[in-house]
Amino acid sequence: MLRGLIGRKVGMTQVFSDEGEVIPVTAIETGPCWVIQKKNQTRDGYTAVQLGFGAGKVKRATKPLRGHFQRSNVPPTRWLREFRVDEQTLEELEEGQQISGEIFANWRYVDVTGTSKGRGFTGVMKRHNFAGKSRTHGTHEYFRHGGSIGASATPSRVFKNRGMPGQYGNERVTVQKLEVVRFLEERHLLLVKGAVPGPNGGMILVQVSKKHPQETGER
Repeated sequence: MLRGLIGRKVGMTQVFSDEGEVIPVTAIETGPCWVIQKKNQTRDGYTAVQLGFGAGKVKRATKPLRGHFQRSNVPPTRWLREFRVDEQTLEELEEGQQISGEIFANWRYVDVTGTSKGRGFTGVMKRHNFAGKSRTHGTHEYFRHGGSIGASATPSRVFKNRGMPGQYGNERVTVQKLEVVRFLEERHLLLVKGAVPGPNGGMILVQVSKKHPQETGER
């Protein structure tokens, strides 16, 4: 069984449980995804399936990509990603087949991977959650500084992984074990509890939780 799909972050909202509890959820448009290519052990050295998601413009696709899509009779998509599968799953899937987020409806937890929002060059308080200096009369122009970064003579260098100002965000982030709250089949929307990385409209990958893949149940 395929355990991952490409999705698009729609935004956050809230739903009510049967007990009246408010649950903050993120809506993820999970499909339908197209099966673009199947990769097997003999030809490629590993077994995987390549999925496409999102409507793409033909004029923006290169000639090799157009032929790649035509081979599986699929219109050009905006995003392409691979997911590892076993031999049995590879045989069950066909090129040109559509797969929706319904595969997650009976799973309890999923892992979501996306690119976090870029925040540019930031200081240590925003980037590393430093506390900063006390705002007393004796402190001048040093409220948001990082403090000492090491001794001068010994060891005469700055140790690795020292919290310093720099680029923050715009990196691949995976949030594990997000609870599946609901799946809206008519809109292909998967509602997961909590926040996921990236801006609204950004591409994300949704996969069955690696830490708790055995926990299933009807929603």
